[in-house]
Amino acid sequence: MLKAETAGLALTLLPLVFVVMNITYAASAYPIGKLSDRVGRRGLLAIGCAVLIAADAVIALASGPIMVLIGVAIWGLHMGFTQGLFAALVADHSPPELRGTAFGIFHLTSGVALFGASLLAGVLWQQLGAAATFTAGGVVAALALATLSSVPR
Repeated sequence: MLKAETAGLALTLLPLVFVVMNITYAASAYPIGKLSDRVGRRGLLAIGCAVLIAADAVIALASGPIMVLIGVAIWGLHMGFTQGLFAALVADHSPPELRGTAFGIFHLTSGVALFGASLLAGVLWQQLGAAATFTAGGVVAALALATLSSVPR
């Protein structure tokens, strides 16, 4: 939202950021989830990390609202690739009698990590600007991708 505003998107159109992201997310989640049932989750999760790197790069370099919205659409695609897969992986690797606990731990851990990432992003934004914030996000996504590819199956 802040990047879209600083790139020139009119204040009254800022909700369009959420609309674009959520439409892309909703349109991609089902087909990607269905595909993951056939081809496996690991490769699709890696693609999701690569898509996040692309989204961060587009948003970091965007100088106008159209490029920001393209980056946001790519971000929504990343969400379609990853969010359902994370939930499926929790279900896949949890004993049935502990599945609710596993989802609770997953969401607690995700929330704490998101809070920390948001704090860091705010500091980066204030100290170095939007480009540095999204570049850092891309670097973290690249590290996640490298880690994912080095973890034994």
